[in-house]
Amino acid sequence: MSRPEPGTAAVDAALARRMIEIRRHLHRNPELSNAERETQAYLKQALEEAGLGPVRPVAGFGLAVDIVGTAGPSNRKVVIRADIDALPIVEMSGEPFTSEKPGVMHACGHDAHAAMGYAAAILLDRRRQSFSGTVRLIFQPAEEAEPLGGRRVVAEGLLDDVDAAIGIHVDPYTPTGRIAVGAGPYTLACDIFDVVVTGNSAHAARPSDGIDAIAVACSMVTELQKIVAREIDPYDPLVISVTGIEGGGAYNVIAAEARLKGTIRSGHEETRQKAWRRLRQVLEGVAATHGATVAVDLQRGEPPVVNAPEMVELVRQAGRAIVGPDNVLSAPGWTAADDFAFYSEKCPSVYFRLGIRNEAAGAIHPLHHPQFRIDEAALPQGAAVLCATAESFLKTME
Repeated sequence: MSRPEPGTAAVDAALARRMIEIRRHLHRNPELSNAERETQAYLKQALEEAGLGPVRPVAGFGLAVDIVGTAGPSNRKVVIRADIDALPIVEMSGEPFTSEKPGVMHACGHDAHAAMGYAAAILLDRRRQSFSGTVRLIFQPAEEAEPLGGRRVVAEGLLDDVDAAIGIHVDPYTPTGRIAVGAGPYTLACDIFDVVVTGNSAHAARPSDGIDAIAVACSMVTELQKIVAREIDPYDPLVISVTGIEGGGAYNVIAAEARLKGTIRSGHEETRQKAWRRLRQVLEGVAATHGATVAVDLQRGEPPVVNAPEMVELVRQAGRAIVGPDNVLSAPGWTAADDFAFYSEKCPSVYFRLGIRNEAAGAIHPLHHPQFRIDEAALPQGAAVLCATAESFLKTME
């Protein structure tokens, strides 16, 4: 891997140690979406101790801090976004700094995103004299669950005076030392659904006296899979996943009610609308076939992230300088969703992936896995690319 070019932002050893310390503290003390009180307080203290400010609370349990360049007058602004929330997962990673909160884990790498955001802020503060304009760091809560923090960031006007936005996500499918980015749609839209199936209770020895809500729900799960498999063009991305099923309570009683929940991921609005329509039709049809009834609650979530070509090129330029040309991948997007999409709806944006896969370090598991690990050697590179991309954007506008 090549060394950063002269004049390029680089994370020194002391800052790297502090970044890792912050990441491990957050990993040890994860908090779920819309409950990031301690995370907010900890990051605020870390930023203020580093001399940054004013650090203001935003979007509930988020933070924002502006770093103003001194190279000359400019009204240009660019956002760097780092999400900070964790997931309801029991950690099994074996890390010495494993979660101390039962059932909560940073299994998506947002602890690393927050730490890289911190390091990027320090780098930019050190390099104020090299750029004009403002970099706004947003440490955003609630990326993982409704009500989404990205939507609230927009509603609070934090992007109203912003010209561009930059987001990063750790990528366990790409080796450490590489970054991946591409123009156009880069994640899928995400919606969630809740379903209540109502039948009639009966003695388990006489199921014919009732309508088994669990059996109906199981048929629904099977039939929903056919929407993607048999009704959608294979080149048109759509994923429908049932992620929870609950019903019954006794060994000898036919369940009168069962509940399903799940998610719809789509790449195009037309397909999104079709999926909603067909999901309702399939569920209502299966319920009617079995003499049951069904109630469906479908919530619209984030749209797809769309990467602006000119912002993608800035990331590529920064990546070539920091990790070397051969380690900058022109990679397609992924089927995950991210509420950074609300930023990309508001202004030209780029969302790039930082490789953190390293078999020797045990960083081989996918996102949202209880054994998920991060190769921390990648984090200085991610912070440097964030800094260099923001700085390059402001310089192109001078």
